[in-house]
Amino acid sequence: MKWRLRLMMLFEYAIWGAWYVTVGTWLGQTLHFSGKEIGAVAGTTAIGAMISPLFVGLLADRLFDTRRVLAALHVLGAVLLVVAARQTSFATVYGTLLAYSLCYMPTLALTTSLAMRHITDPQEEFGGIRVLGTIGWILVGLVVGAWGVEATATPLHLAAGLSVITAIYCLSLPPTPPLARNQRFELRHALPLESLHLLRNRSMAVFALASFLICIPLQFYYAFTNLFLNEVGVVNAAGKMTGGQMSEILCMLLIPWFFRRLGVKYMLAVGMLAWVLRYVMFAFGAPGELMWMLWLGIVLHGICFDFFFVVGQIYIDREAPTALRAATQGLITFLTYGLGMFVGSWLSGVVVDTYAATGTHDWRSIWLIASAFAAGVLVLFVLAFKDRKSTAGQPAVAATD
Repeated sequence: MKWRLRLMMLFEYAIWGAWYVTVGTWLGQTLHFSGKEIGAVAGTTAIGAMISPLFVGLLADRLFDTRRVLAALHVLGAVLLVVAARQTSFATVYGTLLAYSLCYMPTLALTTSLAMRHITDPQEEFGGIRVLGTIGWILVGLVVGAWGVEATATPLHLAAGLSVITAIYCLSLPPTPPLARNQRFELRHALPLESLHLLRNRSMAVFALASFLICIPLQFYYAFTNLFLNEVGVVNAAGKMTGGQMSEILCMLLIPWFFRRLGVKYMLAVGMLAWVLRYVMFAFGAPGELMWMLWLGIVLHGICFDFFFVVGQIYIDREAPTALRAATQGLITFLTYGLGMFVGSWLSGVVVDTYAATGTHDWRSIWLIASAFAAGVLVLFVLAFKDRKSTAGQPAVAATD
């Protein structure tokens, strides 16, 4: 069963990795979209992340078997990806990929919930299942880079094919009927409103604010790194960018070791500091003798992501009351992958357009602005956040091992 669930995760995240990394290059170099338009398209997934809790809570929890919901969403998503690949105007590309994101983003939560239903000890077993999703992202990135199709719509077609395969595969998984079929659906079941009162605690409020703010410069990376690397002449940029996911796996394994030595506050701070350094590396790196700086900027993704987001999940698990842990995790997800990345999509597009010239961009200025923003969030966090020392966090750390 575990390997069946691992394969599900591999397909699930390979779909996302197939098109999302290179879509900015296709839009910028082939369709000649502006930075604002590229940022807006990249932000469609953020809108999907904000709306998906309502969708998931109604369909999978109360109406249909999770397998069938996944299959339907992935088939519809495949159709929308094929349609999007044929579009050339901003309005049609944006509208189609927004519709696609509304289909795909709920599947991230659905695959997680399905896996949790079919394992006996999620804390011990889920990490080993979810890591195959990262491997799927890596593999598809290597394929796209090796094909040399980053500036074309081919990655969208690849993602569509993977979506169809995933839909068929999901139907082969064990039945996963809704657990709340006979319960009345209320808005509070889908939205984490009950966890808002936790923000009265200063440290939790600072953490939530920092989580939101740090996702704004994060979107510079997701929306424009592949376009940047291609513009400056990096060969097989998509393949090289998988180094970020490779480092993510390594950093995940190192979290318990660092957690025991640094604690929550300074691990979160190191994660944000890695954001600052990453964009400095991008600002001054270049193919040739300075290629090492671009490589370092890419592999810092592991520290950026794991030391902030994964450690943040551990912090929430420690601080939130048992009954509100899931709701609080949902609130932070809404603030980061939803609201934060949506704002980041818009702001990154504005900055990229501001420093755009004919056929190229002033990438050094763009990356230094992103670095300065991340540095400001880091300073705010270090000065305002105070970690409450508690042994309650120890089980969560052990579970990460």
